[in-house]
Amino acid sequence: MSSLSPLSTSEATDEAIELAAHIERLCQLIRYHQVRYYSDDPAISDQEFDALFRELQALETAHPHLQSDDSPTVRVGGFVAERFEKVRHPLPTLSLANAFGEGELGAWRDRVKRFLPENQRNELAYVVEPKFDGLTVVLHYEAGRFVLGATRGDGEFGENVTANLRTVRALPLNLTPVRSPGVDEGDGMPTRLVVRGEVYVDKADFEAFNRRQAEEGERTYANPRNFAAGSLRQLDSRISAARPLKVWIYSVMLWEGDVTSPATHADSLATLQAMGLPVCPDTQRFADGDFAGLLAYAAQFGARRFELPYEVDGLVLKVDSLALQILLGYTGKDPRWALAYKYSGVEAVTTLLDIVVNVGRTGVITPNAVLEPVSITGVIVRAATLHNEDYVRDLDIRVGDQVLVKRAGEVIPKVLRPLLELRTGNEQPWQMPTVCPACQQPLLRATDEAATYCINNACPAQLVRAVEHFVARSAMDIDSFGFKQAESFVHKGLIKDLADIYYLSWDEISQLEGYKEKRLENLRAGIEISKGRPVHRLLTGLGIRFVGSTVAELLMQRYAGLPAMIAASVEDLNAIEGIGPRIAQSLVKYFSLEPNRRLIDKFAAAGVRVREERAPVLPVALPLTGLTLVVTGTLPTFSREEAETFIKAHGGKVAGNVSSKTSYLVAGENTGSKSIKAQALSVPVLSEDELRNLVANPAVIKTGIMENNDVNQS
Repeated sequence: MSSLSPLSTSEATDEAIELAAHIERLCQLIRYHQVRYYSDDPAISDQEFDALFRELQALETAHPHLQSDDSPTVRVGGFVAERFEKVRHPLPTLSLANAFGEGELGAWRDRVKRFLPENQRNELAYVVEPKFDGLTVVLHYEAGRFVLGATRGDGEFGENVTANLRTVRALPLNLTPVRSPGVDEGDGMPTRLVVRGEVYVDKADFEAFNRRQAEEGERTYANPRNFAAGSLRQLDSRISAARPLKVWIYSVMLWEGDVTSPATHADSLATLQAMGLPVCPDTQRFADGDFAGLLAYAAQFGARRFELPYEVDGLVLKVDSLALQILLGYTGKDPRWALAYKYSGVEAVTTLLDIVVNVGRTGVITPNAVLEPVSITGVIVRAATLHNEDYVRDLDIRVGDQVLVKRAGEVIPKVLRPLLELRTGNEQPWQMPTVCPACQQPLLRATDEAATYCINNACPAQLVRAVEHFVARSAMDIDSFGFKQAESFVHKGLIKDLADIYYLSWDEISQLEGYKEKRLENLRAGIEISKGRPVHRLLTGLGIRFVGSTVAELLMQRYAGLPAMIAASVEDLNAIEGIGPRIAQSLVKYFSLEPNRRLIDKFAAAGVRVREERAPVLPVALPLTGLTLVVTGTLPTFSREEAETFIKAHGGKVAGNVSSKTSYLVAGENTGSKSIKAQALSVPVLSEDELRNLVANPAVIKTGIMENNDVNQS
């Protein structure tokens, strides 16, 4: 029996016609903005463009019969200016699909696995690198000599900008012969090498150039990306030469010749770098089993990307194995084996109504902007950080200014700068207060720091934040205890120091509004359970400056208890690898104060664990004590984990990357970039048998250390 549509035939036809027309309008709009973007004159932000593109993708997915052969979703955007010679790329320079948020990253990973045979999924690993915000270029080398450079153009044809690229100082005109990682043949050079990269300008160089241009009454650029693109696409290469252009190389497009090519993307980057090509150091590799680590890195990178000297608008994730990349192939114009992970970030202009200061848990006083509410990416922003006193003074930010505000992903909104051209003369300069707004005690600013502090340990604002930090999941993880409880209990005098959390008066709390039997039971149980947390969680919860969870865990591996650590000197602490002088001095200073030492005794009296139930890891004379080893490649009998356990069991420390502090590299077959770096740093390389021999013959170790030191000093 057939079902009846609620729409008449004519109504359905009208809807289909309107939908098709809407999709066509979207296509035309996207093409228009692509032309503007590749002409170095964008009319909308990247986020607005992404929204249009995603809308078109969603409509075409739901109605595939309406997707045209020349839709922007199946053809790479861009165009070639007629003034440049056209160059056909050896392979299409494809764009990447975008992802926003951890859920979409996980969905991409699941898709990758579905397209691979089950027996090859265990080979999966990913390389994560910045998504540079510059101009894509394709570079050709023949027998190691730079012969041709082109822009990406429309993906199939680019613009010949060889003469201009020759002026980029970071780009080598002749490459250094190298041996690919894991390859036994001698050093060499592919007869033909085509690589892809990004031309960019450092933010500081961009700002300095714009400043000079403005002083001379010349054109200024809107952002570093436009500046890089405009500088490279000049008919007169002397203009390009005068611009501070740089380049990162991030992939191999073509490798021809007798020299064996690398097998992984990570090895490709290491090989390119060894050849002399500039490769960005902000690159990480993650095994599929550590996808949670990849997600954590993506979140961390999102928070720190603004600190980089160059502009980025996200991350690029790539399947590391080049063989698996070939197996995964492409869908439309996008490779299945790569993905662009983007962070949202939009700017808006609003009025700065006031500047107030907040007191952090360590006593740092932070100025914050009170803003006329403004919508940014659908979120109403009413406040933004101003970092510190110097930031406000150096930018001359005043109350009443029209200011440019940026909200980026989950990062706190910040005021970028005041719009000086919009000043009326009624704006008021601001000064850092001289006393704490919470306790009225004098504020202090150290001569060598930008931060201003309230040094009153009894400051209630600090205590609320300190309690909030102490009960957080990363510290003592006390269930049913959050900021509201911290604020309420501190202000009512129930908590006067952190240890008071374990001496709360339940009779008094039961009289507070909202604390019925079940809530009291949950809070009390959460506090009781937290007493058994590992000691490093307690140390983290104390909120000592420079001592986060990683440092706390490292310290407790060494001392296995707070009393032993408290007795340590700066020299003792500084001798622990990973604990520098700044951390050591901060710890000793904290525990030199009698109230802080009494606090630990108070925790212990309440039944909180302050010692681990194991013997401390003392610096005994184990064979590998004092040595740092790195493991790479496939060993004959050890797995990677077994080799690292063997090293640790004999007193050695295992590091993930080779550095000047590495004592030995333990290498098996199919090693990667670590072997190249070890050779460059003159780090001795051991086989598995030689590692076992070192443990059995400590005298050999001492000889090896001496040889290593002698080499590094020469």
